[in-house]
Amino acid sequence: MNAMEPSSRTPAPLTVYGTELASRLFLGTAQYPSPEVLARSVRAARVDVVTVSLRRETARGNAGERFFELIRALGTRVLPNTAGCRTAREAVTTARMARELFETRWIKLEVIANDDTLQPDVFGLVEAAAELARDGFQVFPYTTEDLGVAERLVGAGCEVLMPWGAPIGTGRGLANVFALETMRRYFPSTPLVVDAGIGAPSHAARAMEMGYDAVLLNTVAEAVRAGILAVSHGQTEAALALGLRRPRALRLIIIPQAMRVIIPPLASTYLSLTKNSSLAVAIGYPDLVSVGGTSLNQTGQAIEIVLVWMVVYLTLSLLTSAFMNWFNARMKLVER
Repeated sequence: MNAMEPSSRTPAPLTVYGTELASRLFLGTAQYPSPEVLARSVRAARVDVVTVSLRRETARGNAGERFFELIRALGTRVLPNTAGCRTAREAVTTARMARELFETRWIKLEVIANDDTLQPDVFGLVEAAAELARDGFQVFPYTTEDLGVAERLVGAGCEVLMPWGAPIGTGRGLANVFALETMRRYFPSTPLVVDAGIGAPSHAARAMEMGYDAVLLNTVAEAVRAGILAVSHGQTEAALALGLRRPRALRLIIIPQAMRVIIPPLASTYLSLTKNSSLAVAIGYPDLVSVGGTSLNQTGQAIEIVLVWMVVYLTLSLLTSAFMNWFNARMKLVER
């Protein structure tokens, strides 16, 4: 297992497909407000690997071409993915296009079964992984924590597994801790990367504490990293000079100041999640939608039912916003 040696202060490099990676953070490239913010994020995080959706960026035409040029200029290893593919055939075709475009055998394999939760289609995933491995690809499969599926993926030639922590975009953290811990014990020498669901620094820390080798983050990573980097390095040096150990300095000095920068973008992320109705129907409000749908079918009062749903979503959004504003005010520095 590529875990940190107990007697060492520095983590051993993570080795995947014979390549050593100094960073245990894989960074996504979607939903950044601008290419400049993305570039700053990648440089600040000092990541070795960024993931890129070939289908999404190709669909943007000239803008997608400029995006690919930016990714190449960052100097990090590119891990193309097959996001948006719903069949094994689509995923294999997209992977071959990515190999030609980025000149890499690495591919993050995604075959989606459900449009709301973006849950992996494990049957198509194993089929595509086997074909790509035979074609010389080095496959990083986005999968569930199911051990049977994981065994089949390893048997198909995958040397890395990327189980989800929770459905993509939910930010719920590690939803099934027992299953993830079992997977870690079951595959002690296989690099495991938690992919999807990370919504807070504590989620990523928990995954690493469980023995996982790396985590994949997207926009939340940028918010947290930017907040920490916004605190002057002199603050850390002063804390160490006073005799504080680094963990204590981080908890008492750095994090309280960084939260002033972290909270506003996180509030926007949480509000976007709350208002993402398709995702909410799948994981958050099934009872509400089910009862509303039944009432709609029986009464035909579609406008009234939809208004009720809107009021509920609006109320949750306002409550989320109010809480984050209150928390932001509590964390604000007080001028003397």
